Amino acid sequence: MRILLLGPNGQVGWELQRSLAPLGELLALDRHSTPACGDLSQPETLVQTVLNFQPQVIVNAAAHTAVDKAESEPALARLLNATAPGALAQAAKAVGAWLVHYSTDYVFNGQGQTPWQEDDVTEPLSVYGQSKREGETLIAASGCKHLIFRTSWVFASRGGNFAKTMLRLARERERLTVIDDQFGAPTGADLIADVTAHAIRQVTGSANSHTDAALSGIYHLVASGHTTWHGYASHVIEMARQLAPSLPLKVQDIAPVASSAFVTPARRPHNSRLDTRKLQTAWGLQMPAWQHGVDRMLTEILSPS
Repeated sequence: MRILLLGPNGQVGWELQRSLAPLGELLALDRHSTPACGDLSQPETLVQTVLNFQPQVIVNAAAHTAVDKAESEPALARLLNATAPGALAQAAKAVGAWLVHYSTDYVFNGQGQTPWQEDDVTEPLSVYGQSKREGETLIAASGCKHLIFRTSWVFASRGGNFAKTMLRLARERERLTVIDDQFGAPTGADLIADVTAHAIRQVTGSANSHTDAALSGIYHLVASGHTTWHGYASHVIEMARQLAPSLPLKVQDIAPVASSAFVTPARRPHNSRLDTRKLQTAWGLQMPAWQHGVDRMLTEILSPS
């Protein structure tokens, strides 16, 4: 099986390089790759790459993810998050490939307290959310076989993340203020990558193409449970003290505050809970608690080198 991976150097893409490698011939391309093109800002050249490589699966882990910056560059956000995925979908249709794509909780308006289901009405609050919703729409409209995984609050040991920021600030300050009116599930890039590989193996490993095609669609992929950013920060600091007692943490107080305390260009959804029952039923999975992934990540980054 030939797999084309785009965005291999991002948090999810880096883990996908690991999880997808055993499944077949993996071609991982970023925006600097030559002669094959992995640059979402060049949709036509990207399509030619697909036609040349003839993959059975295309995994798009690249995107415009700078939520606040998207407000000031909507054309670029739309190009990377909608136009390019739409072109990939058309190319996937042409070569008969599956397209795996990642979307976000930002397609919803964040109201209420009930976890969002896949067929709930989307109503993005930001340019980023609007561009990601358009990408979903274009992929579905192409008629290609596709898996769109909506996720949220993604973290990884590699690169920057919320937990690392909290640990840095906890070394510098005695008091932290953290938002407590946004709810979601911190989800590890490694979990996303492993679920992706599991799903790809199932849809490409069956002799029944009709059954496989029926699995095409949108799935919510997040760890189980939920918390707030304040709860997340509190857990990180508590675990850091357990895992690394010698860590010089100054922080004595982690104060909860409303989102209104931090003015940002893009509006964030308050309710980012995502219902994963469809995913778990379709793929025979049980999603682990969000604390499991966070604790594993903390163990990795706090272990002596």
